[in-house]
Amino acid sequence: MNLREWAVANGVHPHTAYRWFREGTLPVPAERVQRTILVNIEANSSAPSVTAGVGLYARVSSHDQKSDLERQVSRLAVWAARGGHRVVRIESEIGSGMNGGRAKARRLLADPEVSTVVVDDGEVADDLVRDMVEVLTSFCARLYGRRSAKRRAEAALEAAAAGD
Repeated sequence: MNLREWAVANGVHPHTAYRWFREGTLPVPAERVQRTILVNIEANSSAPSVTAGVGLYARVSSHDQKSDLERQVSRLAVWAARGGHRVVRIESEIGSGMNGGRAKARRLLADPEVSTVVVDDGEVADDLVRDMVEVLTSFCARLYGRRSAKRRAEAALEAAAAGD
């Protein structure tokens, strides 16, 4: 299978797959044969105990974090390649933490070939804190008025952190 076909089958943009190949972070073995890059998926599935593969999932909360999303996918791919894991699907999406509808995450979970889902948690803490501040700001704005809502939300987070 050539690199472009592999990329389309795994939900990765062909340019991203080519960049991973150049950087040596492509999650499957591949080699250049004249002008074509061939991906050998069967090489990672030769172990008899492996019946399914790994699904990689990355998410950011807004469109201005698209570069963060690409870095997350790249980190996951590097991790999978170094660990010798067979990647069967890669999904990434942009969606707020306030909205629970994750179409690509559901698609990843529904894939019968995916036995394990790996999520990059490198930036989860920042997204979670930002989402919590937004929720608390909204609640405080309703209770106390908009002018001091953000300050009160931050004070509530500090109080919650001190209680742990």
